[in-house]
Amino acid sequence: MLRIGTLIYLVLLVSTARCSDITPAVFGNAQYSMPAAFGDFNSDELTDVFMLSQDTHTVEIFLAAEQEPLLRPKPDLSCRFDEHVTSVVPGDFDGDVFMDILVTTFNRESKLTHVHILWGGNGHLNCSKEWNSVIVMRDQPLAVDYNRDMIIDLFGVDQHGKRMFWVFNENRTTPQTHEMTSVIPLTEPVRSPHSNAFLDLNSDFLPDIVVTTNKYFEIWLATEQGFEFSYQINLPYNISVDKDFKGEFGQTLYLDVELTGKMALLLPLCFDQACTNCTIMMYLNDWHNLRVNFHDPNNVLWGFVKPNGRRYTETITLRGGDFNMDGYPDLLATLQSAKQTQSFLLQNVACSNCAGFNRTFEIKWQALNPFYNETAMAVFYDFYQDGILDVILVEVNKANANGSYLTAAFKNSLDYDANFVKVMVLTGRTNSMYPISPGSLGKKKRTYGTNLPGPSIAYRTTTQDGSPRNAIAAQLPQSAHFSLNLPYTTFGLGRTPNFVDALTIGVGGKSREWPQIIPNSQMVVIPNPIPEPSRWKAQLFVTPSKLILLSAAALSGTCALITSLILGLYWKERREDKIERLQEAHRFHFDAM
Repeated sequence: MLRIGTLIYLVLLVSTARCSDITPAVFGNAQYSMPAAFGDFNSDELTDVFMLSQDTHTVEIFLAAEQEPLLRPKPDLSCRFDEHVTSVVPGDFDGDVFMDILVTTFNRESKLTHVHILWGGNGHLNCSKEWNSVIVMRDQPLAVDYNRDMIIDLFGVDQHGKRMFWVFNENRTTPQTHEMTSVIPLTEPVRSPHSNAFLDLNSDFLPDIVVTTNKYFEIWLATEQGFEFSYQINLPYNISVDKDFKGEFGQTLYLDVELTGKMALLLPLCFDQACTNCTIMMYLNDWHNLRVNFHDPNNVLWGFVKPNGRRYTETITLRGGDFNMDGYPDLLATLQSAKQTQSFLLQNVACSNCAGFNRTFEIKWQALNPFYNETAMAVFYDFYQDGILDVILVEVNKANANGSYLTAAFKNSLDYDANFVKVMVLTGRTNSMYPISPGSLGKKKRTYGTNLPGPSIAYRTTTQDGSPRNAIAAQLPQSAHFSLNLPYTTFGLGRTPNFVDALTIGVGGKSREWPQIIPNSQMVVIPNPIPEPSRWKAQLFVTPSKLILLSAAALSGTCALITSLILGLYWKERREDKIERLQEAHRFHFDAM
């Protein structure tokens, strides 16, 4: 009997694992490209994936589809470069509402980055000449909107070491340069690799800039004239001045960890050179050590991957998203033990004995089964456009001696019904030449623009126990070093079926609030024109939840049962009437004698 039970358990385990691994259904045979960025290139309301080839010389676009394979490469949407491609940033760099692609390549001789723009059109891509780079700079750029014209601009360090804004225009000419200046001397150089960010930090709906250095984080608040230095945040544990510190700190991440309506700064930290003593620091008015337990159930010690110059692990990077749809953002991180490297889910959990904060992260060692192999990176992605975040993983192909990579797909199969709100804010620009394009969520979709960095998205609601809940997020706050932010925000609502009391969108110093949003809604916001929020448009699409589908199935089953009972009783009554009539016909009438 015990053997039978064990066999049944193993069969269920294997079937569950197979259901979670949906790589063939997503990529088909095209598993040798690696994700670099996300965006809706062809304006069909499906999020496409911008990929790099194995040799990092080719940029190609995998278009999302509703039928398998869900991500499909298109041969005419690829461009090849002689030098190695280091980053990809989709966006509208000329204001024609069509998505362009910024590509950076690295010259190993000059140690400089060359910025190229692949101008997009109505479903096509123009590959630029490699010698015709629009910008030469150090490290990688941050996508911003400097002058709030809904045309994407860049921030970074030029080849002379000066902090610079590059402002693009509608004419596709050389962008204008504006140097970042301050009354306070800027003596500390920008860290390389950096994790600069573009998001609203003081609730005025103007995206601010965070500049990362090796000693502190600089906060530059947005004004009508540009950006002004406000204050700096020193690194935790006096790392800024500790000359004996031999550890590593990674890329910053900005999340509303505690659902207080305030953005927290998360910083992965290694206290030693080998990254065997690690933690995650959170800055929310002060630094807090979240004291994440890096020992697995077998007491094996794991830690962050020490930056090694390889793809995806050149920096320590955390990637956020609500995996279990409870409202609290979770993390994906790549860890290493003495024997292997693997990506794990870090779930946002309550912390009862924490001083100064009430949430932390707990590593779920089995959450991404069956992916036990060497994985270099994991990132959230919604394969089925149902509001549930799945995972794209990049595995190290050990069968290849050159250390190539394979891309895999993991389906998030929640074992309970949860609600969500999914929001995407577009640039709001229009093009009279191409007013209508086909859409998947709606019958037709007016072309309004593409990825927009910096908007703030917040909501208020009431939970099932009657307590209020607030949350805030920033759209596309980072763009360098494979940050891989999605062009939309997904808020998990847990099992709360209530309406969202209010959803607030802030763009360019203006904001608008939409009341009573239906759960399981996918909302596309078009902030046009920016100075008049009352004229902003919102397209709302509702995705039926499992509860609604189960209720419909139960109602249909009940109706079918009642109908069958009625038909059965009716047939029985007719049969009895027929028998009674036959008996009456064959009865001997004594009165007739």
